[in-house]
Amino acid sequence: MLLHLKNVLSKDEVRRAREVLARAPWADGRTTSGKQAAQAKNNLQLPEQCDEAQAVRELVLYALERHPVFFSAALPKQISPPMFNRYGGDANTFGNHVDTAVRYLSDGGRVRTDVSCTVFLSEPEEYDGGELVIEDNYLDRRIKFPAGDMVLYPASTVHRVEPVTRGERIASFLWVESMVRSTEQRELLFNMDSALMRLRTTVGETDPAVVGLTSTYHNLLRMWGDT
Repeated sequence: MLLHLKNVLSKDEVRRAREVLARAPWADGRTTSGKQAAQAKNNLQLPEQCDEAQAVRELVLYALERHPVFFSAALPKQISPPMFNRYGGDANTFGNHVDTAVRYLSDGGRVRTDVSCTVFLSEPEEYDGGELVIEDNYLDRRIKFPAGDMVLYPASTVHRVEPVTRGERIASFLWVESMVRSTEQRELLFNMDSALMRLRTTVGETDPAVVGLTSTYHNLLRMWGDT
């Protein structure tokens, strides 16, 4: 499932994030990659423990916490700390790669990477190129969303960032360990929850059909979920 979530960050939050990141100590992004990904990676990344990363990380996590569609789609059990990258100039691309299955955290914990997320912090007109390309059943999905929007997609997919030929592309990226490991089951639950939300607005919470489908949704989550 590939999903476009709009306005995860407000325009004011994007502005505040960009102000902080403008004075941040960017470093070579290859230092945090596995052996295979490092060979394809040529970008800048923010050190995870720097003050600027921690400040904007809180902003992104708060935005995800309040976004109901994010929870419905990802069913998060754990979220890796949001990280930040920058493309432009000589550090301008990230070739085809697959995200590692387990993300090891600085505090000794780990997150299984079921879902990959990118939150765009640059407007599309600020840069040329830089599309996030996700291979999906032999079809390349080319993603370049407005600042504040997020794309959510299975971490198991092959993906890349096209070369940035003008300007700068700044984004936040993170992974989710979902309560429901299966992409297919997660998509079925999301589609059911979305239909239920629409149904509630037309017939109300106490309609027998709504109650019955809500029961089915939660029982499937109990069956498939690992909480």
